[in-house]
Amino acid sequence: MITIDITLVIQMVNIFVLMFLLNAIIYKPVRKILRDRANKLQGMQDVVAKLQDNARRRQEEVDKKMALASGKAKAAIDSARAGAQAAGDEKLAAIKAEADAEKNTQLSEVKVQIVTAGKELQANLDGFATAMASKILGRSF
Repeated sequence: MITIDITLVIQMVNIFVLMFLLNAIIYKPVRKILRDRANKLQGMQDVVAKLQDNARRRQEEVDKKMALASGKAKAAIDSARAGAQAAGDEKLAAIKAEADAEKNTQLSEVKVQIVTAGKELQANLDGFATAMASKILGRSF
């Protein structure tokens, strides 16, 4: 049976001393380590959040610069394309003008040759007519 005597008091003092010692030696240092670790993790999370924010802002800057560079490149390409088109149109116009001049020259030469051939044929027409008539009729004129 349970008896209440001095051992109960000693056991109670023993438990309080044990609680005090465990609290001082184990629980407080462990809680301090856990609190320090939580603070350190929170600090690291803050640093990571700042770095992610910096990375996001820099990515936005890079995207803006890329868009600007892309716009400039497109404008340069369009400008070069327009310049090439204009130069091509000028060369094409020059070639067409040269071809038209050559065509007109050849056409005038052909007209001159036609007129010359016509005059020669007209001059030889009497001779041809006489030769044809003599062949057809079988006698000479």
